Amino acid sequence: MAAIEARLAELGIELPAVVPPVAAYTPAVVDSGHVYTSGQLPMVSGALPATGKVGDGHGLIPADDAKKYARICALNALAAVKSVIGSLDRVTRVVKVVGFVASDPSFTGQPGVINGASEVLGEIFGDAGVHARSAVGVAVLPLDAPVEVELIVAYE
Repeated sequence: MAAIEARLAELGIELPAVVPPVAAYTPAVVDSGHVYTSGQLPMVSGALPATGKVGDGHGLIPADDAKKYARICALNALAAVKSVIGSLDRVTRVVKVVGFVASDPSFTGQPGVINGASEVLGEIFGDAGVHARSAVGVAVLPLDAPVEVELIVAYE
């Protein structure tokens, strides 16, 4: 068994199927030794587990829940990576993570939410999972998703 597949099994992680695009794009593109994923929503079996804004208050998605959704986004992005390079063992480094959080105007905890993606990448890839990152609050995301994550990975 390949090292990353073994690591996923050890962590109890099963990569999902690649999420079909919801518009005119492809889930991942390969160029010059890198894979660029499209923004991935926290789709589970074809549906979002929650919709709306992240924040502290009635009717808002708690940051801890949004952090779990960011993790799902990262796993969906890894599924897209695997679909274009065949094996995650070819990944030599997670270069960059960009995370978007649909935020209530008073919410400023976007970095903590996107840690859900960063932490799972570190668990899977170890030192090769340490990356540059942006965590951005936005007014709304596609399908009213609470979070969206995209990756850039290097591979050989």
